[in-house]
Amino acid sequence: MLKWYTELTKSEKRTYWACFSGWGLDAMDTQMYALAIPTLIALWGMTRGQAGVLGTTVLIMASLGGWIAGILADRYGRVRVLQITILWFSAFTLLSAFTNSFGQLMITRGLQGLGFGGEWAVGAVLISETIRPQVRGRAVGSLQAGWAVGYGVAVLLSTLIFSTLQPEWAWRVLFAIGILPTLLVLWIRRHIQEAPVFAQIRREHAADRPSIWAVFDRPIRATTFKAILLTFGIYGGNYVMITWLPAYLKLVLHLSITNIGGYLAINILGSFAGAFLNGWMADRFGRRRTFIVIALLQAVAVATYTLAPITLPVTLVLGFVLGTLQSGTAAGTGAYIAELFPTRIRASAQGLCGNAGRAIGAIMPAMVGVLSAKLDLGVAMGLCACASYVLVVTAALMLPETRGRDLSHVSGESTAHTTRREDNIPAARSDSALPR
Repeated sequence: MLKWYTELTKSEKRTYWACFSGWGLDAMDTQMYALAIPTLIALWGMTRGQAGVLGTTVLIMASLGGWIAGILADRYGRVRVLQITILWFSAFTLLSAFTNSFGQLMITRGLQGLGFGGEWAVGAVLISETIRPQVRGRAVGSLQAGWAVGYGVAVLLSTLIFSTLQPEWAWRVLFAIGILPTLLVLWIRRHIQEAPVFAQIRREHAADRPSIWAVFDRPIRATTFKAILLTFGIYGGNYVMITWLPAYLKLVLHLSITNIGGYLAINILGSFAGAFLNGWMADRFGRRRTFIVIALLQAVAVATYTLAPITLPVTLVLGFVLGTLQSGTAAGTGAYIAELFPTRIRASAQGLCGNAGRAIGAIMPAMVGVLSAKLDLGVAMGLCACASYVLVVTAALMLPETRGRDLSHVSGESTAHTTRREDNIPAARSDSALPR
């Protein structure tokens, strides 16, 4: 499964670990908020509604941040903007440690979200343009595992800090540690080169500055909306399970807190595995087919999990399966979106399509809350999640296959109807051919 990694050049490996670390540290800083919320509810008297507003705010701001960072990356370079986004979300995580009210935290949390969305968008484009076409799906998809690693680090830090310090200080120390990702910027400045495809375009079209609305130009507009529909379905379904799974385990299955933690740990472990599964499938069977198969399997798994009368051991096993499939679909978006759009607007499209899907997908967990007033919680979860996965299948059927596509040859017109076979793509550049 990991043979592809040993075949990467030195430059490709450095870029891979820069993006993996950035995504993991991004996850660490972002999940710190979720881990600190119970303490802030107790200390500040923050309501659950206000806690929910914080979650919605970061998704909306991440969507905006992804688009802004993508536009800047198309104009000034992937590596430079990647460094800025890491510095940005680290700085505002640190500033959150000095807040004293819900209003202040909402400002720092929202501004942190700009960097969160921007880092993902720019990192996904940088790695997609750097890795050779034959293994791009596996390399970019496996970056999703960085999120699970970062989440795990945040949980470990939270456990250590809250067990040794008083709550009124512990959450501040936790946020202050969020400044550590800035150290990664120093390493990136020394070791990471600009993506070869982008560097070539910059040399040939130095004066070209695409409009911020270029992703909606006529030859590309349809692809943009289809890609947003794809990510909306992916994140809408995933957010349903991520948001409501703990409540389902407690309120419907009546599990104890200890057992809930164990079930969620199995789900997170599945998420780690799913990143590698998707990449292998995407490179082996194609991007569209992988999205369709995994989305259909998700619908079956979710329906079984929430609607069928299954035993607790089966629930445990299905938790791993759900985590694998959830991570699997999300992991495939980075490479696929990059392959759909031309280099001159690739980062802008990645930021908009990926993060707009996240923002719109946040509607689905809210729909579960509305429907659960009249339906059983499991039924509401199953209906909303399965409806989302139907959207994934629909969008994938409308979009082209891009496996093995040479990113230097993507044009606005080709995204609409051209399908390229991997064996028709020129051999990947050797490491010595990369710009120094």
